[in-house]
Amino acid sequence: MSDRDRRDRLRSVAEARDRFVSTGETPEGLRPVVRSSWQRSIREGLDPDHSSPPVDLLDDDLEAWRAGHPLADAMPVIRRLLVDDAREAGMLVAVSDAAGRLMWVEGPTALRRRAEGIHFVEGALWSEAAAGTNAPGTALALDQPLQIFAAEHLARPVTAWSCSAAPIHDPDTGAVLGALDLTGGDDVAAPHTLTIVKATVAAVESELRLHRLTRASDRQGAGMLLRSLGRESGGALEGGHGITRMSGRHTELLVLLGQARDGISGDRLAVELSSDDHAAVTVRAELSRLRTALAPLTLTSRPYRLDPHLVTDVEQVQDLLRGHRIAAALNLYRGPLLPTSDAPGICRLRDQLHRQVRDALIRTGDPDLLLRFADTAHGYDDEQVWRAVRDCLHPGSPRHDGVRAHLARLDRELG
Repeated sequence: MSDRDRRDRLRSVAEARDRFVSTGETPEGLRPVVRSSWQRSIREGLDPDHSSPPVDLLDDDLEAWRAGHPLADAMPVIRRLLVDDAREAGMLVAVSDAAGRLMWVEGPTALRRRAEGIHFVEGALWSEAAAGTNAPGTALALDQPLQIFAAEHLARPVTAWSCSAAPIHDPDTGAVLGALDLTGGDDVAAPHTLTIVKATVAAVESELRLHRLTRASDRQGAGMLLRSLGRESGGALEGGHGITRMSGRHTELLVLLGQARDGISGDRLAVELSSDDHAAVTVRAELSRLRTALAPLTLTSRPYRLDPHLVTDVEQVQDLLRGHRIAAALNLYRGPLLPTSDAPGICRLRDQLHRQVRDALIRTGDPDLLLRFADTAHGYDDEQVWRAVRDCLHPGSPRHDGVRAHLARLDRELG
Protein backbone atom coordinates (compact mmCIF):
# COMPACT_ATOMS: atom_id res chain seq x y z
CA MET A 1 0.00 0.00 0.00
CA SER A 2 1.40 3.42 -1.00
CA ASP A 3 1.65 6.28 1.52
CA ARG A 4 -1.18 8.06 -0.27
CA ASP A 5 -3.42 4.99 -0.20
CA ARG A 6 -2.66 4.55 3.49
CA ARG A 7 -3.55 8.17 4.27
CA ASP A 8 -6.79 7.81 2.30
CA ARG A 9 -7.69 4.65 4.19
CA LEU A 10 -6.88 6.25 7.54
CA ARG A 11 -9.09 9.23 6.73
CA SER A 12 -11.94 7.08 5.43
CA VAL A 13 -11.96 4.80 8.48
CA ALA A 14 -11.71 7.73 10.89
CA GLU A 15 -14.65 9.45 9.22
CA ALA A 16 -16.69 6.23 9.36
CA ARG A 17 -15.95 5.84 13.07
CA ASP A 18 -16.88 9.44 13.88
CA ARG A 19 -20.12 9.10 11.95
CA PHE A 20 -21.01 5.88 13.74
CA VAL A 21 -20.27 7.34 17.18
CA SER A 22 -22.31 10.47 16.40
CA THR A 23 -25.29 8.98 14.58
CA GLY A 24 -25.12 5.19 14.84
CA GLU A 25 -24.95 4.95 11.05
CA THR A 26 -22.27 2.92 9.28
CA PRO A 27 -21.07 3.89 5.78
CA GLU A 28 -21.34 1.34 2.97
CA GLY A 29 -17.57 1.03 2.56
CA LEU A 30 -16.96 -0.19 6.10
CA ARG A 31 -15.91 -3.82 6.36
CA PRO A 32 -18.84 -6.00 7.56
CA VAL A 33 -16.71 -7.63 10.26
CA VAL A 34 -15.93 -4.17 11.68
CA ARG A 35 -19.51 -2.94 11.39
CA SER A 36 -20.83 -5.96 13.28
CA SER A 37 -18.16 -5.61 15.96
CA TRP A 38 -18.94 -1.92 16.50
CA GLN A 39 -22.61 -2.75 16.90
CA ARG A 40 -21.87 -5.56 19.39
CA SER A 41 -19.59 -3.28 21.38
CA ILE A 42 -22.23 -0.57 21.71
CA ARG A 43 -24.91 -3.12 22.64
CA GLU A 44 -22.65 -4.36 25.44
CA GLY A 45 -22.37 -0.82 26.83
CA LEU A 46 -18.99 0.38 25.54
CA ASP A 47 -18.34 4.12 25.80
CA PRO A 48 -16.31 4.74 22.60
CA ASP A 49 -14.53 7.76 24.07
CA HIS A 50 -13.93 6.84 27.70
CA SER A 51 -13.97 3.05 28.24
CA SER A 52 -10.77 1.32 29.40
CA PRO A 53 -10.21 -2.43 29.69
CA PRO A 54 -10.20 -3.63 33.32
CA VAL A 55 -6.97 -5.10 34.65
CA ASP A 56 -8.37 -7.87 36.85
CA LEU A 57 -5.45 -10.27 37.28
CA LEU A 58 -2.26 -9.09 38.98
CA ASP A 59 1.03 -10.25 40.50
CA ASP A 60 0.93 -13.72 42.09
CA ASP A 61 -2.55 -14.46 40.72
CA LEU A 62 -1.34 -13.69 37.20
CA GLU A 63 1.79 -15.80 37.62
CA ALA A 64 -0.19 -18.75 38.93
CA TRP A 65 -2.72 -18.49 36.09
CA ARG A 66 0.00 -18.39 33.43
CA ALA A 67 1.94 -21.26 34.97
CA GLY A 68 -1.09 -23.55 34.85
CA HIS A 69 -2.30 -22.57 31.39
CA PRO A 70 -1.69 -24.94 28.44
CA LEU A 71 -0.25 -22.09 26.34
CA ALA A 72 2.66 -21.75 28.77
CA ASP A 73 4.19 -24.77 27.00
CA ALA A 74 4.07 -22.87 23.68
CA MET A 75 5.63 -19.59 24.80
CA PRO A 76 9.21 -20.64 23.83
CA VAL A 77 7.99 -21.23 20.26
CA ILE A 78 6.12 -17.91 20.16
CA ARG A 79 9.20 -16.07 21.42
CA ARG A 80 11.45 -17.80 18.91
CA LEU A 81 9.19 -17.34 15.87
CA LEU A 82 7.56 -14.00 16.59
CA VAL A 83 8.69 -12.01 19.63
CA ASP A 84 12.32 -11.48 18.62
CA ASP A 85 11.42 -10.26 15.12
CA ALA A 86 8.49 -8.22 16.42
CA ARG A 87 10.76 -6.46 18.90
CA GLU A 88 13.06 -5.40 16.05
CA ALA A 89 10.06 -4.24 13.99
CA GLY A 90 8.61 -2.18 16.86
CA MET A 91 5.60 -4.41 17.55
CA LEU A 92 4.08 -6.10 20.59
CA VAL A 93 3.16 -9.77 20.83
CA ALA A 94 0.26 -10.65 23.13
CA VAL A 95 -1.26 -13.99 24.11
CA SER A 96 -4.71 -14.15 25.71
CA ASP A 97 -6.73 -16.90 27.32
CA ALA A 98 -10.06 -18.11 25.93
CA ALA A 99 -11.99 -15.45 27.83
CA GLY A 100 -9.91 -12.61 26.34
CA ARG A 101 -7.64 -11.90 29.32
CA LEU A 102 -4.08 -10.98 28.26
CA MET A 103 -1.60 -13.40 29.83
CA TRP A 104 1.61 -12.31 28.12
CA VAL A 105 2.50 -9.00 26.44
CA GLU A 106 6.07 -8.86 25.14
CA GLY A 107 8.05 -6.49 22.94
CA PRO A 108 10.12 -3.28 23.08
CA THR A 109 10.11 -1.65 26.52
CA ALA A 110 9.22 1.80 25.19
CA LEU A 111 6.28 0.41 23.21
CA ARG A 112 5.04 -1.57 26.20
CA ARG A 113 5.05 1.61 28.27
CA ARG A 114 3.03 3.34 25.56
CA ALA A 115 0.60 0.45 25.56
CA GLU A 116 0.09 0.84 29.31
CA GLY A 117 -1.78 4.04 28.46
CA ILE A 118 -4.54 1.99 26.80
CA HIS A 119 -4.34 -0.83 29.40
CA PHE A 120 -2.86 -3.22 26.84
CA VAL A 121 -1.05 -5.02 29.66
CA GLU A 122 -0.81 -8.47 31.17
CA GLY A 123 -3.89 -9.24 33.26
CA ALA A 124 -6.22 -6.92 31.32
CA LEU A 125 -9.49 -8.08 29.75
CA TRP A 126 -9.49 -7.13 26.05
CA SER A 127 -13.02 -7.80 24.93
CA GLU A 128 -15.32 -5.87 22.63
CA ALA A 129 -17.46 -4.65 25.54
CA ALA A 130 -14.44 -3.60 27.61
CA ALA A 131 -12.10 -2.35 24.87
CA GLY A 132 -14.28 -2.04 21.77
CA THR A 133 -13.38 -3.64 18.46
CA ASN A 134 -9.87 -5.12 18.65
CA ALA A 135 -8.11 -8.01 16.96
CA PRO A 136 -7.69 -10.48 19.87
CA GLY A 137 -11.16 -9.82 21.32
CA THR A 138 -12.95 -9.94 17.98
CA ALA A 139 -10.94 -12.97 16.80
CA LEU A 140 -12.15 -14.83 19.90
CA ALA A 141 -15.73 -13.59 19.43
CA LEU A 142 -15.80 -14.91 15.85
CA ASP A 143 -13.27 -17.75 16.22
CA GLN A 144 -11.40 -16.58 13.14
CA PRO A 145 -8.18 -14.71 12.28
CA LEU A 146 -8.58 -11.02 11.48
CA GLN A 147 -6.95 -7.58 11.42
CA ILE A 148 -8.13 -4.27 12.85
CA PHE A 149 -6.70 -1.13 11.28
CA ALA A 150 -6.34 2.19 13.15
CA ALA A 151 -9.79 3.83 13.61
CA GLU A 152 -11.51 0.50 12.97
CA HIS A 153 -10.87 0.30 16.72
CA LEU A 154 -14.02 1.77 18.23
CA ALA A 155 -12.45 3.00 21.48
CA ARG A 156 -10.83 6.37 20.71
CA PRO A 157 -7.61 5.80 22.74
CA VAL A 158 -6.85 2.71 20.63
CA THR A 159 -7.32 4.29 17.19
CA ALA A 160 -3.59 5.02 16.91
CA TRP A 161 -2.85 1.29 16.94
CA SER A 162 -3.39 -1.59 14.51
CA CYS A 163 -3.42 -5.30 15.28
CA SER A 164 -3.58 -8.80 13.75
CA ALA A 165 -4.77 -11.82 15.73
CA ALA A 166 -5.83 -15.44 15.38
CA PRO A 167 -7.41 -17.91 17.84
CA ILE A 168 -5.34 -20.84 19.12
CA HIS A 169 -7.05 -24.23 19.40
CA ASP A 170 -6.27 -27.33 21.42
CA PRO A 171 -4.84 -29.79 18.86
CA ASP A 172 -6.68 -32.73 20.44
CA THR A 173 -10.09 -31.37 21.43
CA GLY A 174 -10.45 -28.32 19.17
CA ALA A 175 -11.29 -26.10 22.14
CA VAL A 176 -10.25 -22.45 21.93
CA LEU A 177 -7.29 -21.95 24.27
CA GLY A 178 -6.75 -18.26 23.58
CA ALA A 179 -5.54 -15.86 20.90
CA LEU A 180 -2.18 -14.72 19.51
CA ASP A 181 -1.97 -11.03 18.67
CA LEU A 182 0.51 -8.71 16.99
CA THR A 183 0.01 -5.02 17.84
CA GLY A 184 1.76 -1.86 16.68
CA GLY A 185 1.48 0.80 13.99
CA ASP A 186 -0.27 0.76 10.62
CA ASP A 187 2.11 -1.87 9.20
CA VAL A 188 0.62 -4.48 11.50
CA ALA A 189 -2.52 -4.46 9.36
CA ALA A 190 -0.63 -5.46 6.21
CA PRO A 191 -1.79 -8.81 4.73
CA HIS A 192 1.57 -10.54 5.22
CA THR A 193 1.42 -9.79 8.97
CA LEU A 194 -1.74 -11.84 9.44
CA THR A 195 -0.11 -14.63 7.44
CA ILE A 196 2.79 -14.60 9.92
CA VAL A 197 0.40 -14.70 12.88
CA LYS A 198 -1.53 -17.64 11.40
CA ALA A 199 1.69 -19.51 10.64
CA THR A 200 2.86 -18.99 14.21
CA VAL A 201 -0.48 -20.27 15.53
CA ALA A 202 -0.08 -23.40 13.38
CA ALA A 203 3.39 -23.89 14.87
CA VAL A 204 2.02 -23.37 18.38
CA GLU A 205 -0.68 -26.00 17.90
CA SER A 206 1.92 -28.41 16.50
CA GLU A 207 4.19 -27.70 19.46
CA LEU A 208 1.40 -28.46 21.92
CA ARG A 209 0.82 -31.81 20.20
CA LEU A 210 4.55 -32.55 20.12
CA HIS A 211 4.95 -31.54 23.76
CA ARG A 212 2.34 -34.11 24.76
CA LEU A 213 3.98 -36.82 22.66
CA THR A 214 7.49 -36.16 23.95
CA ARG A 215 6.34 -36.54 27.52
CA ALA A 216 6.43 -40.26 26.75
CA SER A 217 10.21 -40.20 26.28
CA ASP A 218 10.57 -38.01 29.38
CA ARG A 219 8.98 -40.82 31.37
CA GLN A 220 11.94 -43.17 30.77
CA GLY A 221 13.01 -44.47 34.15
CA ALA A 222 9.94 -42.95 35.80
CA GLY A 223 7.38 -45.65 34.97
CA MET A 224 4.72 -45.80 32.29
CA LEU A 225 1.49 -43.95 31.64
CA LEU A 226 -1.62 -45.30 29.93
CA ARG A 227 -3.60 -42.68 28.03
CA SER A 228 -7.22 -43.70 27.57
CA LEU A 229 -9.23 -40.47 27.89
CA GLY A 230 -10.87 -39.35 24.67
CA ARG A 231 -9.40 -42.27 22.71
CA GLU A 232 -11.84 -44.07 20.41
CA SER A 233 -10.12 -47.32 19.49
CA GLY A 234 -7.68 -48.07 22.28
CA GLY A 235 -5.10 -46.51 24.55
CA ALA A 236 -1.46 -45.58 24.26
CA LEU A 237 1.18 -46.74 26.71
CA GLU A 238 3.87 -44.11 27.12
CA GLY A 239 7.31 -44.64 28.59
CA GLY A 240 10.19 -47.01 28.26
CA HIS A 241 11.30 -46.52 24.66
CA GLY A 242 8.35 -44.53 23.34
CA ILE A 243 4.66 -45.14 22.74
CA THR A 244 2.94 -48.53 22.42
CA ARG A 245 -0.56 -48.71 20.99
CA MET A 246 -2.86 -50.92 23.03
CA SER A 247 -5.95 -52.77 21.84
CA GLY A 248 -9.33 -51.69 23.11
CA ARG A 249 -9.67 -54.77 25.35
CA HIS A 250 -6.19 -54.41 26.84
CA THR A 251 -6.87 -50.74 27.51
CA GLU A 252 -10.10 -51.61 29.31
CA LEU A 253 -8.25 -54.16 31.44
CA LEU A 254 -5.51 -51.72 32.39
CA VAL A 255 -7.99 -48.99 33.31
CA LEU A 256 -9.97 -51.39 35.52
CA LEU A 257 -6.82 -52.76 37.12
CA GLY A 258 -5.74 -49.18 37.82
CA GLN A 259 -9.00 -48.69 39.73
CA ALA A 260 -8.30 -51.78 41.86
CA ARG A 261 -4.78 -51.23 43.18
CA ASP A 262 -5.36 -53.69 46.03
CA GLY A 263 -6.17 -56.39 43.51
CA ILE A 264 -9.20 -57.79 41.68
CA SER A 265 -10.29 -61.32 40.84
CA GLY A 266 -10.61 -62.67 37.32
CA ASP A 267 -14.31 -63.27 37.86
CA ARG A 268 -14.85 -59.67 38.96
CA LEU A 269 -12.92 -58.38 35.95
CA ALA A 270 -15.11 -60.52 33.71
CA VAL A 271 -18.25 -58.94 35.20
CA GLU A 272 -16.79 -55.45 34.70
CA LEU A 273 -16.02 -56.24 31.05
CA SER A 274 -19.06 -58.23 29.88
CA SER A 275 -22.38 -59.79 30.85
CA ASP A 276 -21.43 -62.94 28.90
CA ASP A 277 -21.39 -66.07 31.10
CA HIS A 278 -18.23 -67.27 29.31
CA ALA A 279 -16.39 -63.98 29.80
CA ALA A 280 -14.19 -65.25 32.66
CA VAL A 281 -12.36 -67.70 30.39
CA THR A 282 -11.84 -65.05 27.74
CA VAL A 283 -10.61 -62.51 30.28
CA ARG A 284 -7.98 -64.88 31.66
CA ALA A 285 -6.67 -65.46 28.14
CA GLU A 286 -6.53 -61.70 27.52
CA LEU A 287 -4.73 -61.15 30.81
CA SER A 288 -2.12 -63.69 29.79
CA ARG A 289 -1.53 -61.82 26.52
CA LEU A 290 -1.51 -58.50 28.36
CA ARG A 291 1.15 -59.77 30.77
CA THR A 292 3.41 -60.46 27.78
CA ALA A 293 2.72 -57.04 26.26
CA LEU A 294 3.58 -55.24 29.51
CA ALA A 295 7.00 -56.83 30.06
CA PRO A 296 9.19 -55.89 31.85
CA LEU A 297 6.37 -54.51 34.02
CA THR A 298 4.57 -57.14 36.03
CA LEU A 299 0.94 -58.21 36.28
CA THR A 300 0.51 -60.49 39.28
CA SER A 301 -2.43 -62.83 39.81
CA ARG A 302 -4.57 -64.19 42.67
CA PRO A 303 -5.76 -61.46 42.78
CA TYR A 304 -4.75 -59.64 39.63
CA ARG A 305 -2.70 -56.59 40.54
CA LEU A 306 -1.09 -53.97 38.26
CA ASP A 307 2.56 -53.00 38.52
CA PRO A 308 2.77 -49.76 40.60
CA HIS A 309 5.15 -48.29 37.99
CA LEU A 310 2.24 -48.08 35.53
CA VAL A 311 -0.42 -45.42 36.11
CA THR A 312 -3.42 -44.42 34.02
CA ASP A 313 -4.51 -40.94 33.01
CA VAL A 314 -7.84 -41.73 34.69
CA GLU A 315 -6.03 -42.11 38.02
CA GLN A 316 -4.10 -38.89 37.41
CA VAL A 317 -7.28 -36.90 36.78
CA GLN A 318 -8.92 -38.43 39.84
CA ASP A 319 -5.92 -37.51 42.01
CA LEU A 320 -5.91 -33.94 40.70
CA LEU A 321 -9.62 -33.55 41.37
CA ARG A 322 -9.16 -34.85 44.92
CA GLY A 323 -6.41 -32.28 45.39
CA HIS A 324 -8.67 -29.51 44.00
CA ARG A 325 -6.22 -28.88 41.13
CA ILE A 326 -9.01 -28.37 38.64
CA ALA A 327 -7.04 -26.58 35.90
CA ALA A 328 -4.43 -29.37 35.86
CA ALA A 329 -7.20 -31.99 35.76
CA LEU A 330 -8.79 -30.26 32.77
CA ASN A 331 -5.44 -30.19 30.96
CA LEU A 332 -5.26 -33.98 31.27
CA TYR A 333 -8.92 -34.67 30.52
CA ARG A 334 -8.86 -35.17 26.75
CA GLY A 335 -12.44 -36.42 26.64
CA PRO A 336 -14.64 -39.23 27.97
CA LEU A 337 -12.96 -42.52 28.79
CA LEU A 338 -12.91 -44.91 25.79
CA PRO A 339 -16.16 -43.46 24.38
CA THR A 340 -16.91 -46.46 22.12
CA SER A 341 -16.49 -49.09 24.85
CA ASP A 342 -19.63 -50.84 26.09
CA ALA A 343 -17.93 -52.71 28.94
CA PRO A 344 -20.13 -52.15 32.03
CA GLY A 345 -17.25 -51.16 34.31
CA ILE A 346 -15.84 -48.74 31.74
CA CYS A 347 -19.26 -47.19 31.04
CA ARG A 348 -19.81 -46.63 34.76
CA LEU A 349 -16.36 -45.14 35.28
CA ARG A 350 -16.65 -43.01 32.12
CA ASP A 351 -19.91 -41.43 33.30
CA GLN A 352 -18.63 -40.95 36.83
CA LEU A 353 -15.35 -39.27 35.83
CA HIS A 354 -17.01 -37.03 33.25
CA ARG A 355 -19.55 -35.89 35.81
CA GLN A 356 -16.82 -35.24 38.40
CA VAL A 357 -14.79 -33.13 35.96
CA ARG A 358 -17.72 -31.03 34.74
CA ASP A 359 -19.11 -30.53 38.25
CA ALA A 360 -15.70 -29.43 39.52
CA LEU A 361 -15.39 -26.98 36.64
CA ILE A 362 -18.84 -25.54 37.29
CA ARG A 363 -17.94 -25.03 40.95
CA THR A 364 -14.83 -23.03 40.02
CA GLY A 365 -16.89 -20.35 38.27
CA ASP A 366 -13.84 -19.74 36.07
CA PRO A 367 -14.89 -18.68 32.55
CA ASP A 368 -11.64 -19.70 30.84
CA LEU A 369 -11.70 -23.23 32.27
CA LEU A 370 -15.40 -23.61 31.51
CA LEU A 371 -14.98 -22.39 27.94
CA ARG A 372 -12.10 -24.78 27.34
CA PHE A 373 -14.46 -27.61 28.32
CA ALA A 374 -17.56 -26.22 26.60
CA ASP A 375 -15.77 -25.76 23.26
CA THR A 376 -14.97 -29.47 22.98
CA ALA A 377 -17.09 -32.16 21.34
CA HIS A 378 -17.91 -33.54 24.79
CA GLY A 379 -19.00 -30.14 26.12
CA TYR A 380 -20.63 -28.61 23.06
CA ASP A 381 -24.19 -29.76 23.86
CA ASP A 382 -23.90 -29.62 27.66
CA GLU A 383 -26.52 -27.02 28.52
CA GLN A 384 -25.60 -26.89 32.21
CA VAL A 385 -21.98 -26.10 31.41
CA TRP A 386 -22.95 -23.37 28.94
CA ARG A 387 -25.30 -21.85 31.51
CA ALA A 388 -22.44 -21.84 33.99
CA VAL A 389 -20.30 -20.05 31.39
CA ARG A 390 -23.00 -17.46 30.86
CA ASP A 391 -23.41 -16.88 34.59
CA CYS A 392 -19.70 -16.30 35.31
CA LEU A 393 -18.55 -14.71 32.05
CA HIS A 394 -17.63 -11.05 32.29
CA PRO A 395 -20.23 -8.98 30.38
CA GLY A 396 -17.35 -7.58 28.37
CA SER A 397 -15.96 -10.95 27.29
CA PRO A 398 -15.49 -11.38 23.52
CA ARG A 399 -17.35 -14.68 23.88
CA HIS A 400 -20.45 -13.16 25.54
CA ASP A 401 -22.69 -12.91 22.45
CA GLY A 402 -21.57 -16.30 21.17
CA VAL A 403 -22.37 -17.98 24.48
CA ARG A 404 -25.86 -16.48 24.54
CA ALA A 405 -26.47 -17.55 20.94
CA HIS A 406 -25.25 -21.08 21.68
CA LEU A 407 -27.57 -21.34 24.69
CA ALA A 408 -30.49 -20.15 22.57
CA ARG A 409 -29.73 -22.91 20.04
CA LEU A 410 -29.55 -25.53 22.80
CA ASP A 411 -32.88 -24.31 24.20
CA ARG A 412 -34.48 -24.70 20.76
CA GLU A 413 -32.98 -28.11 20.03
CA LEU A 414 -33.23 -29.68 23.47
CA GLY A 415 -36.50 -28.06 24.48
